[in-house]
Amino acid sequence: MLRVLTQSWPLLMGVMLLMVGNGIQGTLLGIRGNLEGFTTYQLSYVMAAYFVGFLFGSWAAPRMIRRVGHVRVFAAMGSLISAVLVIYPVYPDWMAWTLLRVLAGFCFSCVYITAESWINNTSGNETRGQALSAYMIVQMLGIIASQVILNLPDPSGFALFIIPSVLVSLAFMPILLAPTPVPAFDTTRRLPFADLFRISPLGCAGMLLTGGVFSAMFGMAAVWGAQEGLTVREISIFVGALYVGGLVLQYPIGWASDRMDRRTLIMGLSAMAALTMLVAAFVPLPFVALILVALLLGGITNPVYALLIAYTNDFLTREQMAAASAGLIFLNGFGAIFGPTATGWMMETVGPRGFFLFIGILYVALAAYALYRMTRRAAPQVTGAFRTVTPTASPLAVGAVLDDASVEVQAEVQAGAGQT
Repeated sequence: MLRVLTQSWPLLMGVMLLMVGNGIQGTLLGIRGNLEGFTTYQLSYVMAAYFVGFLFGSWAAPRMIRRVGHVRVFAAMGSLISAVLVIYPVYPDWMAWTLLRVLAGFCFSCVYITAESWINNTSGNETRGQALSAYMIVQMLGIIASQVILNLPDPSGFALFIIPSVLVSLAFMPILLAPTPVPAFDTTRRLPFADLFRISPLGCAGMLLTGGVFSAMFGMAAVWGAQEGLTVREISIFVGALYVGGLVLQYPIGWASDRMDRRTLIMGLSAMAALTMLVAAFVPLPFVALILVALLLGGITNPVYALLIAYTNDFLTREQMAAASAGLIFLNGFGAIFGPTATGWMMETVGPRGFFLFIGILYVALAAYALYRMTRRAAPQVTGAFRTVTPTASPLAVGAVLDDASVEVQAEVQAGAGQT
């Protein structure tokens, strides 16, 4: 791991600063929008717009990188992000914010794909898995750190918009000034959705549903907190707990998934999340209990996302992994577009508890479908290793993670065969 940090620290440092900047703006807009008098439904469009841009960026980024290279894409997207972040308070209009969020999502998607393809190509076969694991951990730490910074200035002023703009600008310094050779860009092949669904119906349906869950969490948690009358400090603690839970529970859930039918684990975790959400929706809870709810929700959502990818990977050849990861992430991104708007509609209809109610409904659907799929075919005889994957990872990173897991499993199988 020390070797990985020595080789990749500029990228990892840059990604952490990017995630801090992105995490601040994601929560801040929900708080500031409430102060500006935006309705819940208007804010839901603002939050959903990010995922529209993110999905479009995942399509456009490979083409831009092949045309002008990593460095220019980095510089151009970073400049746009910095500009967008300081324009928000200048034009406090929900339609203007919606357009700006589309642009922000597009730029962040391009930046992530550029960084992930860079770290994937500059790591050797023996260090790629460690490098990508460090990359995923750094992403989580950046989001958590952003919630701490959110408590410093007044959200009604300009400072909290300027800080992420500066952090994003600084993020590109270690990346662009590092003496790291610029790699060639390898794009992912496509796998038709019909073939992908035939290979793993649960993987496809699950990624669509978890896209809605993740975007509701990421986009509407601050809106829910503002409606509930929570302070900025309480909202930042709640949002931070979502990511702390995901960071802490990834390993134990991954350890369990390598030793049992992944569908059983997906069903059980989804049922647990659904029950927790329904309790939070209908039972008045003190703030301490809400933090436990956030820890559990984040601790389930992030590992379930990785579980669905790992489960699909169990039915793929190595040649199919990169193309399958692109299809799965597209489904997840498509589902993410509708998460905030559906949550906003439910919050307008039934009040703030609609935030938990919508997420609970999605988890009920995922648990039920996982149970149904268990009756349709047996579990795979040989499974790949679980790997930590976050919902912001690009198809390039996910494909590399799956390939690394496949190599590890093949090595274990060959070692076992040699002993017998």
